[in-house]
Amino acid sequence: MLTSLLDNDFYKITMQNAVIKRFPYAQARYAFINRGEHEFPDGFGDALRREVDQMAMLRLSDEEKRYLEITCPYLDPTYLDFLAGFHYDPAEVIIEQQGSDLSVIIEGPWYRTILWEVPLMALISELWYRLRGVSVTHEADAMIEQRAQEKIELYRRLGLKIAEFGTRRRFSFDVHDRVVGALCHNGGEAFSGTSNVLLAMRHGVKPIGTHAHEWFMFHGARFGFKMANSLALEHWVDVYRGDLGIALTDTFTSRAFFDSFDKKFAKLFDGVRHDSGDPIDFASQTIAHYERLGINPLSKTIIFSDALTPEKVEHIHAFCKDRIGMAFGIGTNFTNDVGVEPMNMVIKMVEARPEGQQWLPVIKLSDVPDKHTGDPEMISLAKRVLTLGWKSH
Repeated sequence: MLTSLLDNDFYKITMQNAVIKRFPYAQARYAFINRGEHEFPDGFGDALRREVDQMAMLRLSDEEKRYLEITCPYLDPTYLDFLAGFHYDPAEVIIEQQGSDLSVIIEGPWYRTILWEVPLMALISELWYRLRGVSVTHEADAMIEQRAQEKIELYRRLGLKIAEFGTRRRFSFDVHDRVVGALCHNGGEAFSGTSNVLLAMRHGVKPIGTHAHEWFMFHGARFGFKMANSLALEHWVDVYRGDLGIALTDTFTSRAFFDSFDKKFAKLFDGVRHDSGDPIDFASQTIAHYERLGINPLSKTIIFSDALTPEKVEHIHAFCKDRIGMAFGIGTNFTNDVGVEPMNMVIKMVEARPEGQQWLPVIKLSDVPDKHTGDPEMISLAKRVLTLGWKSH
C-alpha cells in the first residue's frame, strides 16, 4: 500500500535529523492507543504485518533526494546521505491481535523508530475500512474534489493560509492524493502546502512541519520537566539556526510552555502551534504573552491545528483578525471527509532510554486533561513539578 519513503509527515524527517544530531544513542518505545475503542476484524493484525514487512523494501529515490536538496536546504548533505541509505526494519514493530483488540508496539533506536508512527497510522486507517468492507459511495466519491474545492475557496475568500495535515487518519492514499490535487488547483495563495512530503513533491507545493510532542516528551525524560521546554527549543535552534521556526506549545500544557518561552525564544521563533484546548483562550494567552515581552503579535503567527472544521476556522479567524498572524493546518476534515466515521487513534512515544540511563516513561500533558497520555504516576509528578493548576486553563 505504501510506495515511497516520503509518504510520511515532514515533521518526522525534520525531527529525525535533529535526533541524529543531538541524541544518536537514544532508544524509544511507542504504542498504538485506540482512543475510539474501534473493533478490528479477524485477520487485521496479519494484514498489517504483511504491509509493515513490505515497507522494508522502500528506499529514497535519486529524484526524491534531489527534491529534498532543493526544497529543504536546511537538511544538510550528511543527513540526506543517511536518508538515502535508510530502510525500515520491520523487526522494530510488534503487532498482536486478540479478538477485536489490536496491539502495536515500536521499539528501537530513536533515530530509526521515529519514522514509523505516521505511515503505520495511515496503514491502520486504510486497512480498517478495507477489511471491514467500508467503501465510499459513488456520490461521495464524485464529490471528493468538489468538497476540497469548496473549503479552500472559503478559506481563500477569508484571506487565510491553509495547509493540509491529514496523512495519519486518511481514508486512503488515493483520496489523500486527490484532495491535495484539488487544493493545489483551486487554492491559489490560500493553500500553503501539505505535511505529506511525497504529495508535496508530486504536486509541487511546500512540505509543512517542524516538530511534534515527542521532541518535548523525550526532553522531559532526559532533562526533567522543568527544563524540558527550554532545552527542546534550544536544541531545535542549535540544529536549524532560525529555519522551521514554529514551536509546539502543549506537551506539558501551554501555561508551562509560556513560562519557558522568554523573550529570546519569542524573538527567535516565528510563532507557535495550537494543538489542544480552546483556541480562543489560547490566542488570548499568546497575544498577551507577546505584548508582555514588548513584541508586536502581528509580527508572529499562530498555527491552529486541532480538529479544525470550516466553522471552527471562521470562528478563530474572526477573533484573531488584526490581532495576531494566523494560519491553519487541517487534517482529517480534508482527507477523510467521505461520509464514513474517521478513526480516533494515536501512536505515541511511551518510554525513552536516553544515553547512559534506564528506560523512563514519557508523558504528554495536553491543555485538555482528558487527553493526557502516559504513566499516571509520572503525570502526577510532572503536575507537581510544574505547579500546574487546571483552573488557570
